[in-house]
Amino acid sequence: MKIKNVEMMKRSLIFFSMIHFLLTPVGAQSLEECQRAAEQNYPLIQQYGLIEKTTALTVANIQKGWLPQVSASAQATLQSDVTAFPDQMQQVYQTMGIDMHGLKKDQYRVGIDVQQTLFDGGAIKSQKEIARQQGNVQSAQNEVNLYHVRKRVNEMYFGLLLIDEQIQLNKDLQELLAQNEKKLASMVKGGTAAESDYQNVKAERLNVVQQMTALQAQRQALVRMLSTFCGLEVKKTVKPNGQSSMVNGQLESQRPELRAIDAQLRLTDAQEKALNAALMPKLGVFAQGFYGYPGYNMFEDMMRRRFSWNGMIGARLTWNIGALYTRKNDKAKLNAQRSMFDVQRETFLFNNNLEQIQQNENIERYKKLMADDEEIITLRSSIRKAAESKLSHGIIDVNDLLKEITNENAAKVHARVHEIEMLKEIYDLRYSLNIEGCD
Repeated sequence: MKIKNVEMMKRSLIFFSMIHFLLTPVGAQSLEECQRAAEQNYPLIQQYGLIEKTTALTVANIQKGWLPQVSASAQATLQSDVTAFPDQMQQVYQTMGIDMHGLKKDQYRVGIDVQQTLFDGGAIKSQKEIARQQGNVQSAQNEVNLYHVRKRVNEMYFGLLLIDEQIQLNKDLQELLAQNEKKLASMVKGGTAAESDYQNVKAERLNVVQQMTALQAQRQALVRMLSTFCGLEVKKTVKPNGQSSMVNGQLESQRPELRAIDAQLRLTDAQEKALNAALMPKLGVFAQGFYGYPGYNMFEDMMRRRFSWNGMIGARLTWNIGALYTRKNDKAKLNAQRSMFDVQRETFLFNNNLEQIQQNENIERYKKLMADDEEIITLRSSIRKAAESKLSHGIIDVNDLLKEITNENAAKVHARVHEIEMLKEIYDLRYSLNIEGCD
């Protein structure tokens, strides 16, 4: 992903944040808002810019292969033997008055070598493409790692929704027990109920108060975790609309893991093109120059033994057929990599399909459970109200009433759990398919 895309993501976050601010209650954060905020807040988001910068620098360095390659060198040598005229010829030169000393055994050279590539058979081009595809692979893998953030946000968000429902039911239960406690206090004063009955209900209410303390502590911990994860203060959650979030029909998975495998395949294609470029001949020009002894004019140096300037220019065509030795194995290796990536794709799609089947089955199961929840709550409420009336007439004792209150509360808890768990399964299914949710 490019730096420009990261900036677009940031602008999109601001845009969606404005929309959610208008559509959601004041101080409340929707699931999608938390997911986008978490992705922007997670440290891995910075990796995109670093990958982009590294790739650009690598490509720029490879491009410099077209620039003249300049090397400087200096050397001093002491040889066991040097080029010289035979003694007979030296005697002839001496009779002619020419003193031919021959080359010295200690020789020196300081020079510069310049080479310019004119045609490389596409080697530099293929290397740049490999560098770009490697950057794409890194970005795709980073997208996979960043995508997992959504799953963690889902877990915390729906956990927070469930605790909020339990807190609300706990408040309702406290209120109900307080009403019965007040009624029993009046009955104790009137002599129609024992003090132990009043104490029994009060003890149950205090027990529910303790449960509230535990629930609030769990909620505070979850809120702090979710707020830290998202980089914003989460005060209140918004229950998603299950009907609008349903996944209709069989959809193809758009998971980033599949895009990461595609990026690996494109890298393999680029590497195969580099094998073809390695077999092409290379043409270049060169220039060499040095100052030292001996120079190119060895006869002059034999006579005078002095340092001189020397230079050479030329063209060079090279064709290294050594790549043919390993070409067959290299291509077989790349084909094996392609097969490996294809297996990875099939394995991911297989497991992903199993997840979707399980999630769809869970959604249907919760739908069936929810179909009877309201009726069960209505029946349990009627039974509890009847138990309150029976207690007032002395037909049952307090323990029977508390049992019916507990049953009614359990029915309400089960209904809320079924609803939240179904919503979570819906969003887990959306996660499995990489479908953007809606509140």
